[in-house]
Amino acid sequence: MFEQSLVEGRAKTNKGWTVIISTTLQILLVVVAIIIPLLNPEMLPQTALQSMLVAPPPPPPPPPPPPPATQVVRVQKVIPRQFDGSRLMAPKQVPKEIAIIKEDELPPAAGVGVVGGVPGGVPGGSPGGVIGGIISSVPTAAPPPPPPPVKQEVKPQAPRRITVGGNVQQAMLIYQPKPVYPPLAKQARIQGTVRFTAIIGRDGTIQNLTLVSGHPLLVQAATEAVKQWRYKPTLLNGEPVEVVTQIDVNFTLSM
Repeated sequence: MFEQSLVEGRAKTNKGWTVIISTTLQILLVVVAIIIPLLNPEMLPQTALQSMLVAPPPPPPPPPPPPPATQVVRVQKVIPRQFDGSRLMAPKQVPKEIAIIKEDELPPAAGVGVVGGVPGGVPGGSPGGVIGGIISSVPTAAPPPPPPPVKQEVKPQAPRRITVGGNVQQAMLIYQPKPVYPPLAKQARIQGTVRFTAIIGRDGTIQNLTLVSGHPLLVQAATEAVKQWRYKPTLLNGEPVEVVTQIDVNFTLSM
């Protein structure tokens, strides 16, 4: 009997520890199952995340305003009254006061006025009178002054111009600087005559200098010299005149 009681006591003791251990393991498994998803969010299901991130739908737009009420336009036909000129119609109401209408005088008809008259004048008046004045009281107006004499424009006479030659003597030179011999022409042993035509002005200066002939290396020096020449003015009947002349400038080299 004693042995049976010992065996039953041991069996009861082992069964209690088994229950405690199994309960502890189950609690640990539940705790681990809860903590692991919190430590690793990637392991959470995607549907749950999407449902949390989707924004709520916007509110619906307000309803459109009601259309304006149509206004009914009533058209009233006005029937004009017809008057018959051949019949006399009595007025429906006799006015207490009758207004008197005064019409303005008509202007005089066109084409009936007096020759030489003015608008507003009176027949029988004097020419040049004042409108509203007394007839025959306007003195005779003085005759208008004579027109001023017409000024005749005096056209300036063209300067008289004569040509040297025949009975016309050569103009007298009073200032004649010599031309400078061009160095290039001197080295090339070029010599000759440069001929010009020109006009000696009434003041004795050279005008309209024109080249006729001459070597190109000598023309520039001759032109600069001739432009400085001065002549004594040529007189014709005591008045200075322009003279058309020919000018020769000679370039020669000494042997």
